[in-house]
Amino acid sequence: MAAYRAEDDYDYLFKVVLIGDSGVGKSNLLSRFTRNEFSLESKSTIGVEFATRSLNVDGKVIKAQIWDTAGQERYRAITSAYYRGAVGALLVYDVTRHSTFENVERWLKELRDHTDPNIVVMLIGNKSDLRHLVAVSTDDGKSFAERESLYFMETSALEATNVDNAFAEVLTQIYRIVSKKAVETGDEGAASTIPSKGERINIKDDVSALKRVGCCSS
Repeated sequence: MAAYRAEDDYDYLFKVVLIGDSGVGKSNLLSRFTRNEFSLESKSTIGVEFATRSLNVDGKVIKAQIWDTAGQERYRAITSAYYRGAVGALLVYDVTRHSTFENVERWLKELRDHTDPNIVVMLIGNKSDLRHLVAVSTDDGKSFAERESLYFMETSALEATNVDNAFAEVLTQIYRIVSKKAVETGDEGAASTIPSKGERINIKDDVSALKRVGCCSS
């Protein structure tokens, strides 16, 4: 029997959305995580694009379908379809532009208006490589995350710092909720049951264990 698994062979498919102002680096976070690529040319995303990558969590293959959208206001009409079925979100701001951090609250409200209340959300302070230009301190990001019960990390898509960690943490937490729920419902073996291909796992129930900052920014 072959030791490898086919590209479309996975146990869970989780939809994760990237949100935040235009120019904070969402597209580069996506390309760094899914293709290990970074583009210095900043070009605006038109509409929506998504990419996938599979990770191994506790012996299960988790396929992440990560959606990226333009941060500009004129594309706001796509919101409800964009958010539908999302079980995780990375809310991104640029540590060198304070206005992008100020808008995090508005993005979070929009996210919560359109998704299940138990969605796993990580606040991302991107462009941490530009330390000499930092306008938003790590403590400010961390305290906002704590207040809103979000995970938090500072990343650099340019230097590939914490990018894999951020996505992996979100996907691991989603998976843990799903498997914990399967065990709690008394469904024998449900935690290891492979859903039909393309099935989305929606997180409905209490996830009070998530109400903490998941990790540090070091």
